[in-house]
Amino acid sequence: MNDRGRAQASPVRWRVRVFGVVQGVGFRPFVYRLATGLGLTGWVGNSPEGVIIEAQGHPKALQNLVYALKQQAPENAWVEEVCAQPLARLEALQAFCVRQSEEEGAATTRLPADTAPCRQCTEELQDPDNRRYRYPFINCTDCGPRFSLIESLPYDRARTAMKHFRMCSRCLAEYRDPHSRRFHAEPNACPECGPRIAFCHRDGRILAAGEAALSEAVRRLRSGDIIAFKGLGGFQLLADARNSHSVQTLRARKGRPRKPLAVMYGSLAAVQQMCPVSEPESLLLTGAERPIVLLHAPNHDLASNIAPGRADLGVMLPCTPLHHLLLAELGFPIVATSGNRSGEPITIDNEEALVRLGDLADGFLVHDRPILRPLDDSVARVVAGHPQLLRRARGYSPNLVLPIQLPPGWGATGGHLKTAVALSTGAGVVLSQHLGDMDSILSRQALDRTMADFQQLFATLPRHWAHDSHPDYHTTRYAQARGQQTCAVQHHVAHIAAVMAEHGVSAPVLGVAWDGSGLGDDNTLWGGEFLRLDSQGYERVAHLRRFRLPGGEMAMREPRRCAFGLLYALMGEQVVECEAVRPMNSFSKVERRLLIQSLKAGLNAPETSSVGRLFDAVAALAGICQQTSYEGQAAGELEAVLGPEDDGVPYRFALSAPDAAGPWQIDWAPAISALLEDVQKGRPVSGIASGFHHGLVNAIVAVAKQAKLSRVVLAGGCFQNACLLELTITALEGAGFQVFWPCRLPPNDGGLAVGQLAWAAGVLQGREAPCVWPCRGD
Repeated sequence: MNDRGRAQASPVRWRVRVFGVVQGVGFRPFVYRLATGLGLTGWVGNSPEGVIIEAQGHPKALQNLVYALKQQAPENAWVEEVCAQPLARLEALQAFCVRQSEEEGAATTRLPADTAPCRQCTEELQDPDNRRYRYPFINCTDCGPRFSLIESLPYDRARTAMKHFRMCSRCLAEYRDPHSRRFHAEPNACPECGPRIAFCHRDGRILAAGEAALSEAVRRLRSGDIIAFKGLGGFQLLADARNSHSVQTLRARKGRPRKPLAVMYGSLAAVQQMCPVSEPESLLLTGAERPIVLLHAPNHDLASNIAPGRADLGVMLPCTPLHHLLLAELGFPIVATSGNRSGEPITIDNEEALVRLGDLADGFLVHDRPILRPLDDSVARVVAGHPQLLRRARGYSPNLVLPIQLPPGWGATGGHLKTAVALSTGAGVVLSQHLGDMDSILSRQALDRTMADFQQLFATLPRHWAHDSHPDYHTTRYAQARGQQTCAVQHHVAHIAAVMAEHGVSAPVLGVAWDGSGLGDDNTLWGGEFLRLDSQGYERVAHLRRFRLPGGEMAMREPRRCAFGLLYALMGEQVVECEAVRPMNSFSKVERRLLIQSLKAGLNAPETSSVGRLFDAVAALAGICQQTSYEGQAAGELEAVLGPEDDGVPYRFALSAPDAAGPWQIDWAPAISALLEDVQKGRPVSGIASGFHHGLVNAIVAVAKQAKLSRVVLAGGCFQNACLLELTITALEGAGFQVFWPCRLPPNDGGLAVGQLAWAAGVLQGREAPCVWPCRGD
């Protein structure tokens, strides 16, 4: 070998920094095994920025190390970037080791999400010869709690809720053993040294501990009791899903008369016996995130009041070892719903649970591992062949990988319903878990705590704030109280921008934003919007024909009022004589005349262009739902009556030509007139629902052809309707359009904060943010 060849083979030393989701996912053990296998010496450690490696050896071995970091990372890791830098001097090291974490530096790493037990831990849980046999808190570097117990970065046991539990000698030996699956597994524990369970009376008295606590919970559930169960991210309320009396008792106590309840099964095989499960649905159910998955199960054999009026059933599999043990002992599915009273945030603390859930539950199965932040169960479905998140929380929060780069220093507060907040940090965008609706003081306090928690955790203090344009939302006032540099983003623009950010789509696009309501630029309630988004701002291309909502807020809870307002816009005061129409006969003649007076005067009867409210009106006219107890009930029950045998003859929505100054208008009058005739003729409600859905799809395609933009974005809560979404995608793609819809972000207001960030920061428009983007048109 010549001198040049010998020089190339000489050892070198590199400093390698790895960014992304690389803490709490077994990355340091992975690097250790990789480096030792390549014959390298040096060290690996966590830092607030990610993972840092200093390694020395043959140049080819170092190149292989960097390649493997990108291509062979642990399953739950996500490597965003690897930066390698040669160092000038070698060090006299004999081995490779895991070094104590560095605490200096900006907190720019991404945090790991909580994950369900891996296959190996589940096998050990069921193995009588394993020392963690039936241990409810078994975990390893590949699974278990993460985001719910992290106090600060970098991720080490001393900065988690597990700092209260000192490892025994055997756990410590595993923790230090490079060949162990629990090498540097920070939540590592066993029956000797780790958290324990107990069963408590509602007055706080401990009635049983350990295996006896589990047995008591099983006995109580079999007897029909409601049990408060401390899970991974908070409390759940459990009941026998076969027992209609138990389910009704739970509904009455929780204040949830008809909203569907999620059901937990012990295994995928048990779910498959109940209803068909596609391959994508199976992958969602059994994935590490373990969300609730909406399955088409109109003929399930559970209590009839689990999901009244709905064809879909929310199903999940065990997401913790304790759930596995409980379901195995029971042998039947259970209701597993959020541990809260309706409208309040989920409970996470034992003492707090006894106070807030004491009159909801008959007993409490608790443990002594603290939960540092509430994480509700995520909800997902498969639509158009792709997974779609409807609620983003446990298993997914807080990380969000976007194909666009947002400038750091922005905060966004979302909307009023299904609220989630977001920050743009040095590591990218972080989106909070689902926080719920902002109607209650407890929910508003939870938002305040979450935003403070995120700013501390990610060492980010926003200089700019984006918020909804509605001035009376708590989220708006929160943002405005934080400083002068705030930006109001119109509600439906934010919906569209969120989908653009998710898919990396730049302007111009035609956005179809359909939902229940959002304040429009003309101070009416928008919700049936076609907006052109481009570098100059946004333009209202078309919208649904307006009608008034008698009673304002009451109309949003009573579809019959939406129907009344719609019919008044259609036929004027003749509506008072329409006693044969279903919603009308639920009002007395005196009530009808009072409603007409309100509509004529425009008194407490706001105008709306909302497709969500149109869904409500049609559900009432079809006799499906006159009053609701939860958001989206009428639209969901209208979708549920659809069947494969429906004729699909669409109702016609007229597209009226605009004048020189205004947008196009989608006139619902022909559709509603035909619908009323079908109701009188006795057309099956499934056919009415089908005609309505297909008519809406035709209207979308008609506007898209007029707008002459090749890319169409579908956004807003109405596109939680799987039938509407799939029909629209098929029709638009068939007409030659490129279609984008929400997948990793919820179509409802749960993704609004990301859209607010992206639009306010000016990234989608390809220019610097002016903080006020104009609306061109109406």
